[in-house]
Amino acid sequence: MNQDEVYDAIVVGTGISGGWAAKELCEKGLKTLVLERGRMVRHIEDYPTMYDDPWDMKYKGQLTPEEAATQLKQARTGYTTRRERRHFFVNDLVHPYNETKRFDWMRGYHVGGRSLMWGRHSYRWSDYDFEANKKDGNGIDWPVRYKDIAPWYDRVESFIGVIGEKINRDVLPDGVFEPPMELNCVEEHLKANIAQNYKDRVLTVGRVAHINGGKTYEGRSNCQFRNRCMRGCPFGAYFSSNSSTLPAAEKTGNMTLRPDSIVHEVIYDDKTKHATGVKVIDRVTKEKHEFKGKIIFLCASAIASASILMQSKSERFPNGMGNDCGELGHNVMDHHFKAGAFAKTNKFQDKYYKGRRPGGVYLPRFRNIGGDTDQKTYIRGYGYQGGATRGNWEDTIAEVGYGKDLKKAIQEPGGWQVGLTGFGECLPYHDNKMTLDYEKLDEWGLPTVTFDVEWKENEWEMRKDMVAQAMEMLEKAGFDNVQPYDSPGAPGLGIHEMGTARMGHSPKTSVVNKHNQIHTVPNVYVTDGAFMTSASCVNPSLTYMAFTARAANHAAEQFKKGNV
Repeated sequence: MNQDEVYDAIVVGTGISGGWAAKELCEKGLKTLVLERGRMVRHIEDYPTMYDDPWDMKYKGQLTPEEAATQLKQARTGYTTRRERRHFFVNDLVHPYNETKRFDWMRGYHVGGRSLMWGRHSYRWSDYDFEANKKDGNGIDWPVRYKDIAPWYDRVESFIGVIGEKINRDVLPDGVFEPPMELNCVEEHLKANIAQNYKDRVLTVGRVAHINGGKTYEGRSNCQFRNRCMRGCPFGAYFSSNSSTLPAAEKTGNMTLRPDSIVHEVIYDDKTKHATGVKVIDRVTKEKHEFKGKIIFLCASAIASASILMQSKSERFPNGMGNDCGELGHNVMDHHFKAGAFAKTNKFQDKYYKGRRPGGVYLPRFRNIGGDTDQKTYIRGYGYQGGATRGNWEDTIAEVGYGKDLKKAIQEPGGWQVGLTGFGECLPYHDNKMTLDYEKLDEWGLPTVTFDVEWKENEWEMRKDMVAQAMEMLEKAGFDNVQPYDSPGAPGLGIHEMGTARMGHSPKTSVVNKHNQIHTVPNVYVTDGAFMTSASCVNPSLTYMAFTARAANHAAEQFKKGNV
């Protein structure tokens, strides 16, 4: 590549946010260099396990001790390191990090990033979320409100495809939806019972980024109900950068994509007070490069983008680019979950369902939204994800049966199980932070990340209610053997890390402004989870995409005006 070329824009990262930045900037006519620190992954041809059944996999899918040892931290999730998907998650030994307090950091370093492995739940924020900090005094005020972001939610949903039904709840705004996937009979029973017993609660199908209707999406087709999404979808049925935004950017002829490019610094010009490009280390050869650009979009993920800014030191920014406020790396948030209840039922034994729906049910937040919903022991709120299934393996244990009886048992489904798992908001605490350790370097000579993050009293009190209310709803619905559970794990486990370069009104208290520009370096935009000022209780990816589209539109306008 010609390192003397000056690109109109440089995008760092190719995941949820980076893909959208690439698409929007390229479609606006900007010559855009897209840099990805990991290897190339091509849609369809680089999904090696997309069609595999359990019997196709080595050791029936089990890992050898040597394989497991390379992902011990990421194995804490219980599902990211299974054989059919582990190739999309990094080697912990090659990419180490440090923990003052336990933090479960799940990473995918390749073109597409975690857009290939995400859970796909896509929910809008509301003004309950954007106004929360100002109302209860935690963190700082968001400089935007729902009306500012609503048109961009529309734009994103119309492009990615999100299934869902309109429920007319202020706390969870409705959007532009694909036809909803059906609930099964036990979920319908739970939905009806909740509607009967609670005026403030509604159960609906999870809003997930899947195509499920007659609308045509270029290069993509309807969901096949295989539920093998984290392996890469050959149908493009769920949204990913690889199937959607990157092809759209490439189609314009304005994108140059360079994988194996580890960005570690944004270059600052003291005279112009603007960034002029980025410094890169080639992942494979370890050669050092510099690429020049008029606009920089950091979309590398919340921790990685903050790390880049921390390493971007100059006479003007001795503590990291844009860090006049001292908040860079602080206010790390995630969603705390794995608290709720599960139950069984002997009813509906004559009913089953077809296919593997790639998503469960959702019950929006109903706490601390005014009146009788306000709680005394904690602020903010939580929602529930969950669902009902029938097992069919209980009677196949060798000691239980054999011969004719065993064959018959295998063909008959087991009993119904139903569960609700709370996803709760974490407050933005200044002392929940990440730092860089220059004594412990990775193999590219870059500092490693150290996490010092924990759940605090508000989260612990909220979890008690998450368990209690799940049990109450299942009991009222008449389910049997209702059991509580609370397995808090640690921050990071929700895979929604955010908040390290927060958005705000002033450079004295925040890193980026309402357009996602660094206050003091206006041609650098941060649009991944780093800019989040609070966490809400819903999955954040749709909000990242909406803000990224909005920021890219703003950047293109500024570019055409000659302001950057």
